[in-house]
Amino acid sequence: MSDDYDPRVSVLGAGDPVVLVPGMDGTGRLFYRQQPLLARSYRVATYALRDSARHMDALVGDLAGVIDRLAPGAAGAIVIGESFGGALSLSLALAVPERVRALVIVNSFARFLPQTRLALARIGLGAIPWAMMQVVRRATAFRMHSSHTHRDDVRQFLRLTATASRRGYLNRLAILREYDVRARLTELRPPVLFLASDEDHLVPAVAQARYMAERTPRGRLRVLRGHGHVCLIAPDVDLHELLAAWLPDAEARPSASGGE
Repeated sequence: MSDDYDPRVSVLGAGDPVVLVPGMDGTGRLFYRQQPLLARSYRVATYALRDSARHMDALVGDLAGVIDRLAPGAAGAIVIGESFGGALSLSLALAVPERVRALVIVNSFARFLPQTRLALARIGLGAIPWAMMQVVRRATAFRMHSSHTHRDDVRQFLRLTATASRRGYLNRLAILREYDVRARLTELRPPVLFLASDEDHLVPAVAQARYMAERTPRGRLRVLRGHGHVCLIAPDVDLHELLAAWLPDAEARPSASGGE
């Protein structure tokens, strides 16, 4: 972890360590619904991504440092990554597998395609006045959120993402230009649960999750029916219940793979 980086780690609960890894906004605040649910059984941490990081390796080092702070000496943490955070979590598991007990990857990808969308997004984010991002988020809410997410939660999403920085977004978009773990999925050691929303309009989440689950030795796919890309603030997604239903069997069956 960088000496001048304050990850602003938020910890709740007691038990086995769980780290929630934020998506493109990088704030870590969008886990406000899931963190207390998980804290019923786990010691749960989330944190802010470093906006100055320009390479995935730097973010991997930061995440490994958060795990060490949360549970020094423990045999790895359960790491849950959403979207960009899923890419970071997969990168961590490939770089330092001993730090990861299990992975949950939510609406993420092995490679972001088409790459032209990333290039256009960087141009657009670099050109518009940053205050306009809130207008863009409001205008695209119907495509980003689950259709039944409460209006109060959508408003909370807008409030929390307003604190995200242009620099962080641009650097993370640049990181995704280089990110590609497709050829390394067979190297993943921990059990992995791929959660994919079937109404995700930002990434082809189900197709990506199926691709990854089929190539990951201990991968499992679960489709979240009726959900959009920003699904973890929806009222009927409970990561605690999903972990309880999946993890014991996944850890008991080291060769299990595939499935929906």
